[in-house]
Amino acid sequence: MQLLTGKIILLTGGSRGIGFECALKYAEAGAIVVILSNDPVSLATAIAALGSSHSAILADVAVPADVERAVQQTLEKYGRIDVIHNNAGIAHPSSPLHETTEAEWDDVMNVNLKSIYLTTRYGIEALKQSKGCIINTSSLVGEIGQENHAAYTASKGAVNSLTKSMALDYAPFQIRVNAVAPAGVWTPMLREWGQHQNNGQGIEQYMNAIHPLGYCPEGDVIADACVFLASDKARFITGHVMHVSGGAELGYRALLQATETV
Repeated sequence: MQLLTGKIILLTGGSRGIGFECALKYAEAGAIVVILSNDPVSLATAIAALGSSHSAILADVAVPADVERAVQQTLEKYGRIDVIHNNAGIAHPSSPLHETTEAEWDDVMNVNLKSIYLTTRYGIEALKQSKGCIINTSSLVGEIGQENHAAYTASKGAVNSLTKSMALDYAPFQIRVNAVAPAGVWTPMLREWGQHQNNGQGIEQYMNAIHPLGYCPEGDVIADACVFLASDKARFITGHVMHVSGGAELGYRALLQATETV
């Protein structure tokens, strides 16, 4: 039996990058995946790859009416929701706090943080019925910080603390809440970030060097961890921010090596 057979997973930001890798792995593990995205082109491409048993919903995760509609459509079609994976996120702008505009700050907080509030607000009753779980995609920089990314790191630090509070609030209903925290992962968003850095040509060496395991991975390594967290194998894990980082947060080795190669 596959780990996620019969589970209905609502996945935000599931048409590109880590989210799409998660969608593929969830489907491979036997789940039915409902992808939310505000990008119709990538949404169509993703659902074509997944197949007709899965669903795609065009929605802005920062808009309450869109999220409420997506939850209702999922329940009407499949009758239940077992997992809500809050993966949608943006990293722009690459700037310190005083150079971040109010509009940029609001965009990051709305997509990265408010979206979790909205999916929980509209989806919690379904999760109570299924005794399901919530997975939040965070980032290692939410714990260790990162220069020139004040809004992004603030949003991910908030995701980490929110994950723990949600785990406590919903434990009485047997709902587990966890987060995954990647370091570097090759996604379209990361490659776009690299283009805005001073040493864009050295970004691949840099990204490999910050991971003690020696390489920057693709999104499938995050997806494998999410499959585990969504499954009954993780039935006694809640309130955990799981580093899927290749050891990037450990010791001084990664920092020194990165400095030497960039």
